[in-house]
Amino acid sequence: MATLDPVLMLAEIGDIPWLYYFAPIGGIIALLMAKPFSGSVMKQSEGDDEMVRIAQAVREGAMAYLVRQYKVVAGVFVLLLIFLGGMVARDLQAPLTLAGVPIAGLLSGLCGWFGMKMATNASARTAFAAKQSLNDGLTVAFRSGAVMGLVVVGFALLDVSIWFFVLNSFTDFGLAEISTIMLSFGMGASTQALFARVGGGIYTKAADVGADLVGKVEAGIPEDDPRNPGTIADNVGDNVGAVAGMGADLFESYVGSIIAAMTLAAITFAGQENMESLAVLPLAIAAIGIFASIAGTFFVNASNEHEVHKALERGLLIASAITIAGAGILCFTMSFPETIVPWKLLVASVSGGLGGVLIGKGTEYYTA
Repeated sequence: MATLDPVLMLAEIGDIPWLYYFAPIGGIIALLMAKPFSGSVMKQSEGDDEMVRIAQAVREGAMAYLVRQYKVVAGVFVLLLIFLGGMVARDLQAPLTLAGVPIAGLLSGLCGWFGMKMATNASARTAFAAKQSLNDGLTVAFRSGAVMGLVVVGFALLDVSIWFFVLNSFTDFGLAEISTIMLSFGMGASTQALFARVGGGIYTKAADVGADLVGKVEAGIPEDDPRNPGTIADNVGDNVGAVAGMGADLFESYVGSIIAAMTLAAITFAGQENMESLAVLPLAIAAIGIFASIAGTFFVNASNEHEVHKALERGLLIASAITIAGAGILCFTMSFPETIVPWKLLVASVSGGLGGVLIGKGTEYYTA
């Protein structure tokens, strides 16, 4: 079993390619940019007294649910750590798993918490801003969503990059072992995402059905009427499931996909010259994606209802173009194993992004 050794840092730190440092810088910038976006949303008015009252009811309900859910999840993590402790005692897991798993779970939970807090604060503000102009409503809504997106990628990149630095600098693990250990840390994020997604989904669907059956069928109250308490519960469920659950879920998926790519590179090209640069390439491209996404947010604006979709599409295409250009520069200028063909590496790197755009267009066409 490899051991922590501070002396190894001086010998090994030089082995980390400079490409790696894109990741922590990108993560920090993402978290820093989330603050002004959040501030710009919070400066907006929530509207009249009735809008404030309804928004406050949803906000209080969402927070109450999430606090209760996190208490249950904390108990699950205690049991999980006891189980992992037994595996560590039998030399079946790295000791750092006892730290990596709960930290990943905590960060996943924080993504959901901050995202839901922003969503419940932005709902009435978006409605009131939309009364002023369509572009004002779009700006408030988009920037409130960008807060959770930036928090997710910021926490995720910092989590992966810091653990990579610690394991590479303070242990004698090989790169393949490092990436494999980091994959096991994802268990914490997956556990948190499971409870957040499934628990929130059950809650919102139960509230939705209850509100429809009692409110619409029995009492004759229109759907989504705030006089029906079930409607408030339904909106609470939408926030804890679709927002908090999605935040935790995205964190887990984002971390898992990056580490999976790093693991494939480390195992496939083990022992080859410059394989370290190839292993950290996913981190660097993810960081470029953050810079591109921040730039894309400033191009999302619309003057009428017919331009809303075009505005969102414009931001997406600009961000995608910047990411592809940045990935291309890295693929053609960095030193990788000699068996790597730069243009093929670029195709592999951007195919996922292009696939996402095509899936979005297909979904838009068939659901329009």
